[in-house]
Amino acid sequence: MTPTTPTKTAQGFPIRIIGERINPGFKSTKALFDNQDIAGIQALAVKQAEAGASWLNVNIGAQALTDPQWMATVIRAIQEVTTVPISFDFPSKKVQAVCLAAYDPAKAHGALPIVNSITEHRWDLMELYGEYRFKVILMASERVEVVDGQPKALGNKTAEEIYGTARRGALRLMRDYGMPADDLFIDMSVSAIIADTERLNRSTVDAIKLIGADPDLKGVHMMGGLSNIGQQLPPKAADGSDLKHSLENAFLTLTVPHGFDTVLGTPWRGYEPLPEDHYVLKAYLNFLEQTGSNALRAVRKFYRA
Repeated sequence: MTPTTPTKTAQGFPIRIIGERINPGFKSTKALFDNQDIAGIQALAVKQAEAGASWLNVNIGAQALTDPQWMATVIRAIQEVTTVPISFDFPSKKVQAVCLAAYDPAKAHGALPIVNSITEHRWDLMELYGEYRFKVILMASERVEVVDGQPKALGNKTAEEIYGTARRGALRLMRDYGMPADDLFIDMSVSAIIADTERLNRSTVDAIKLIGADPDLKGVHMMGGLSNIGQQLPPKAADGSDLKHSLENAFLTLTVPHGFDTVLGTPWRGYEPLPEDHYVLKAYLNFLEQTGSNALRAVRKFYRA
């Protein structure tokens, strides 16, 4: 079978897409894994590649830990049908080592894979760097602090905490490992608005602005999955538009100008900037200013006229 070559992505923003569909979180994909349907997995990889994905994320769920060779089989099968490089989505050094050994850069025209992902308290994956070359996703949503004499992972809630973690990790990767800025992706963790009473969305947007303005982080990429942002909301906004898709576009409209340039998403979804007077963009801007019960009331304005 001749591998496909990716076509140019047809997005309204200057962004790249990491195709998210090879993941058992999608019911149809879970069936492919359950039946070990290699041909079906290959077809899904080709569909994303032809839709313009720049990488294909591979997540086989908890099976990666009990049967990492199945992950390797999936990687090799995908590389038989497409030249698009792969992102290995499992937070285990053991699993990542199997993935990196299975991946053939030559079949991706020399393109590096992505290790998805490391955090400050899950840094052991970087012990693989040197034996293998790869790009890496660095999560900025949590940090390590010494509490009662012991290092402890803590969730970040403010823009300053997110920015501080991102800056510390990115500089460590560039300084200690010689990793080029272009090989770093900072995961900005976009939260669901329906339960966001602590301004987590606002913190993420503000952190993106801080990272984008930091000259020491020039060339580093910012990315994230957008599917969470509209979770549990009605399908239609008060103006009749697709609420979840409009929310994703509202987030991108505010953050792409500040350097958010990569989406873990579905390549054929198609993202477009929203005009200033778009109902959902205005509602999102209002929501970003609220906390507590005011935030919950602001959420209802998305779908109630």
